[in-house]
Amino acid sequence: MSSPSRAGPDIPSDSRRLMLELMMTGLKAVDGRRAVRNALNGSTPRRPVWLCAVGKAAEAMALGAKEAMGDRLDTGLVITKQGHADPLALAGYGIETRFGGHPLPIEGSLEAGRDLQRMLQALPADREVLFLLSGGASSLVEVPIRGIDLPELRRINAWLLASGLPITAMNLVRKSLSRIKAGGLLGHLEDRPLRALAISDVPQDLPQVIGSGPLTPEPDLAQGVAQLELPEWLSTWVERGIRERGSPETGRARVEILATLSQAKAAIATEARQRGLTTFLHPERLSGDAERLGKQLARTLLGGERGLHLWGGEPTVRLPRNPGRGGRSQHLALAAATQLAGHHGHFLLSIGSDGTDGPTEDAGALVDAGTLERAELAGLSAREALERADAGTFLEAGGDLIRTGPTGTNVTDILLGLKT
Repeated sequence: MSSPSRAGPDIPSDSRRLMLELMMTGLKAVDGRRAVRNALNGSTPRRPVWLCAVGKAAEAMALGAKEAMGDRLDTGLVITKQGHADPLALAGYGIETRFGGHPLPIEGSLEAGRDLQRMLQALPADREVLFLLSGGASSLVEVPIRGIDLPELRRINAWLLASGLPITAMNLVRKSLSRIKAGGLLGHLEDRPLRALAISDVPQDLPQVIGSGPLTPEPDLAQGVAQLELPEWLSTWVERGIRERGSPETGRARVEILATLSQAKAAIATEARQRGLTTFLHPERLSGDAERLGKQLARTLLGGERGLHLWGGEPTVRLPRNPGRGGRSQHLALAAATQLAGHHGHFLLSIGSDGTDGPTEDAGALVDAGTLERAELAGLSAREALERADAGTFLEAGGDLIRTGPTGTNVTDILLGLKT
């Protein structure tokens, strides 16, 4: 992990180091490899097992399964984001790898969808299936309804990402336009034994929302998506998709939730208290405009008691036509920095728990009283950066970006606030 890059008398390194260590404690608590290994230890499938792991934590989850099951795990397929898996290492275990796109689908996403269907159809009758699901799956693998090619699929997802809609609403649209979401994979599994494990990055840890629910039918999909305010061109596609999907899939796979945002926050709180910090665990799940939330959390920190504050959730950013560099965690952190400016002893950290924030390789940022001053020395404006959705450029200039690399988990965004 690379921490914020600059150090010196204007950056209180001890407090920043503490926050980064607490962040890592939270990520380790929801590590996909360990979570799957623990869940499967002692399991004794009667038949050879074929594995399918989809999402940004797919490789970690697949490796945990291999460690727990050994030779009982026969072959498998991992579908994840480029840079989040080592195909050669997985091939040594008989597991194939496909790379899709995130946050926008790419041709690899469509190829992964076709290969997934083909492999399921070709599975020998004696194979059991182990399905491992984590966030990002909605974009990483897809089989769209007739008429939607890759450019149109990317156009749809780009609109959704820029719309400011919450993830539950975005996934309703994605389900309407997909042959494999909302339980669409169940028809390919027939009656063979199935076990499904998931890491949750969604509100209330609902299986039908994680990865758009490939194993979980949505009986009320038509009614739910009809309540959304969509542009006419997208509504036309949604109506066509609902007709093509026809009657909802019957049956339902039981999806076991292994790791959640609440677990990560609880682990951070426990470690912070052991280090002598007064800790405030805020139960509400953050949602809505990232800039508004960033300023609100900063004001809470400024007006609150000394100690560590913990939040989590999935803010949104309504993107301009030509957005700059950044993601929702960076956007929120920069907004918070505008309120913390000059208030020494106050820090706010915001990261995407999977190690990527938006279409960047940065996980998020750690800001403090000097963030604005440091970046403004390079001639940058926080207000302009927020307007252009270019928080990443501003935060890089001040040395405040965090880069972890792929973390092997995805429980949505984790936020820490420290008042010393």
